[in-house]
Amino acid sequence: MISYNDVKNNRAVTVYIKAADDSLRALGYTEHSRAHVAKVAEEAANILLTLGYSEREAELARIAGYLHDIGNLVNREEHSQSGAVMAFRILDKMGMDPEEIATVVTAIGNHDEGTGVPVNPLSAALILADKSDVRRTRVRNSDPATFDIHDRVNYSVERSELTINEERTAISLELSINTEISPVMDYFEIFLGRMVMCKKAAEKLGLSFALIINGQKLF
Repeated sequence: MISYNDVKNNRAVTVYIKAADDSLRALGYTEHSRAHVAKVAEEAANILLTLGYSEREAELARIAGYLHDIGNLVNREEHSQSGAVMAFRILDKMGMDPEEIATVVTAIGNHDEGTGVPVNPLSAALILADKSDVRRTRVRNSDPATFDIHDRVNYSVERSELTINEERTAISLELSINTEISPVMDYFEIFLGRMVMCKKAAEKLGLSFALIINGQKLF
């Protein structure tokens, strides 16, 4: 049975994640390195575990989270689909069970807001984990004077927390934003599509979704 650690320690996976992030760096995107994919992996697993899913389902969520951005190696456009194909080849070569491969590949292929749909619980957890990773440390531009809107929004986030309530009926993304760096409207300008996708993902898991910025519920 293929584990998350097997995937993390696979040399090809390590090379592809670094190369994909290097390409995005050259294009001026925020950080998509092992730090991002590892955070997404653990968050996706935590969502499923909190909702009572099995340890194995959570492990598959970690694997999908860790592999979800490798398609950026090919091109930023349609990276979820190319990443799904790459993940299929990697996991098949490693000897993963076909049913598990199908679940992981489906989640990866549906994580992007342009074309993705939360078709199963694992894909829903991956979407929520990925779209909630907004933080200052993802900004690579060291000169605030040249920040674009993505840099400003990410740099302005001083705290980001994704939580499920005790009743397991709602999931909330709570952000603390320094509005002197970026107004709240900038967040909506670039992330509204992602928040709509999070709402749909939450519904797939039987949850409502809320976005809370600086103590105010906005979505």
